[in-house]
Order: sequence, then C-alpha cells, then structure tokens
Amino acid sequence: MVNVNKSFLLVLMIAGFYLTSFAQNDSAGLKKLTQRADVILTGKVIHKHSSWNENKTRIYTKTTVQVEEYLKGKRNGDAVEITYAGGEVGEVGELYTHMPKFENNEQVLVFLKKDQKKKEYKVLNGEEGKITLQSDAKTNEKVIKSKVQITDLKSKIKSYLEGQ
Repeated sequence: MVNVNKSFLLVLMIAGFYLTSFAQNDSAGLKKLTQRADVILTGKVIHKHSSWNENKTRIYTKTTVQVEEYLKGKRNGDAVEITYAGGEVGEVGELYTHMPKFENNEQVLVFLKKDQKKKEYKVLNGEEGKITLQSDAKTNEKVIKSKVQITDLKSKIKSYLEGQ
C-alpha cells in the first residue's frame, strides 16, 4: 500500500510539473513560441479532412483555418491549411499524445512552423502551439481557458515580436 501511494504521488508530481511547465499562458513559453513560429494567426476552423499516408501506415489530418488576423508571418491568403498526425478514416482512428486537435467552427490562436520539405504548416510544439478561444459570457470578448483576454495575449505576442 505504501508503494502504491508513493507511485501515485510521483505521478501527481510529474503531472503537476508538466502542467505548470507548459501552461498556455506562461510568459516564458509564450515568448519562446512567438520567437520560433514562422506564422502566428487567429482564425476559425472551417474544414477538416483525414487520410492515410501513401503506405497506409499513418493517418494525417489537414485542417483549414479561415484567418481572422496574422500576428506574425507572410500573409498567405484568407485561409491556412495545417497538417498533423492522427485522425479518423472510416472506422480506423489514430490518436497521438500532445498533438493538437481541432474542431469545426472552433476559434483558435495558432503558432505555426513551415515544414520546408513538404511545404506545409504544422503546429509548433504540438498542443502547446494551439490555443482555443472562447467568448466570455459577460463581455463577449474572446478569452483563453484561464480567462485571459485575447487582446492581452496579442499585446504580449506583439511586444515579443518588437523585441526581436
């Protein structure tokens, strides 16, 4: 019984460290994401499509985001396609830990890195590079889960960009 409790406590400590280290609104993490991203944007998910790779060994999903605002990077049009591992094709599904998951009509802020070989965008640092935006019930402003307003988050990102 004592060993189980110690193991459980160790798991809780590791989980707590992980959550604290990779919190979406952590200033150091936000600064690093801002500096490393090729493109940072806000927008709305308008389409998702999953398919097998050529060898039918992995499933990849392509998600299209209708861009509301570019915070960093080239203005490549009104929509950006993001590719990530995982998804469902027919009755087969693949799920990868720490990969972002998108839902149709979801409002997002994403930090993207361009894959130079495949010429496609991927979310930087997996799920850490995707922030879901919600509407605050009282103010109707967009906020992240911790109730930080998107305008404050954008201001931080822009200040990090000015300091580069």
